[in-house]
Amino acid sequence: MSEVNKTMPVLFIGHGSPENAYLDNEFTRRMKLLGKELPRPKAILCVSAHWLTEGSYVTAMENPRTIHDFYGFPDKLYKITYPAPGNPDLAKKVKDIVKKTDVGLDKEEWGLDHGTWMILKLMYPEADIPVVQFSIDYYKPPEYHYELGKELSCLRDEGILVIGSGNLVHNIRQAAFPDLDAKPYDWAVEFDSKVEECLNKGDHESLINYRNWGRVSQLAHPTPDHYYPLMYTIALQRPNDSLTYPYIGFHYASASMRAVKIG
Repeated sequence: MSEVNKTMPVLFIGHGSPENAYLDNEFTRRMKLLGKELPRPKAILCVSAHWLTEGSYVTAMENPRTIHDFYGFPDKLYKITYPAPGNPDLAKKVKDIVKKTDVGLDKEEWGLDHGTWMILKLMYPEADIPVVQFSIDYYKPPEYHYELGKELSCLRDEGILVIGSGNLVHNIRQAAFPDLDAKPYDWAVEFDSKVEECLNKGDHESLINYRNWGRVSQLAHPTPDHYYPLMYTIALQRPNDSLTYPYIGFHYASASMRAVKIG
């Protein structure tokens, strides 16, 4: 699709295993179609669960490297690259519009980790759209990320596709390896369904305070890293936005692969 001057949607995508970069399954096929269905973005800003920092940073290099931030996978996975250009101007704009904190410009350290490049390789295999990553300050609570995400709202009106990349349920210790299609655990389905219910109601307060849901939240997210990207996605929701789920399903019994499209 050609570029259009209209408000871009915002996404949350459950990215799952980095092997999805080359696997052929229902999820990967759906992500390939999603990239064709969306208006073509001028640039992409991705908040990945795999760039955890103290403080907030945005990649500001001309050519971000492909980071293989995992181990124990087949050799062919480490040979995959995603040579999308960066966008230092967009990085500088992000720094300027965010007032909640001082956003650092990362010009050499990071790049594109698999939370970003794996899903973009499916959606935009030509790697011809500029990409920047925004880090997650791991030491801040969910409401901090939600309020910070609100400050990125103007990007939607400038042709920028904002993506939160994590998983709505993510408990690797409980994963049923190597059974991709294992029946999901009851607690995983319960938490995923609770998130869906809150999303459908526009109940952001409950999503922010997900730890109040009790033991199921601890099982779904022993650590919050794969949940925090959702805060940035819902923070960009506007009153008249539509909400759909481009994909719903689980991998390895304990990873929700649900994708959320707002707008």
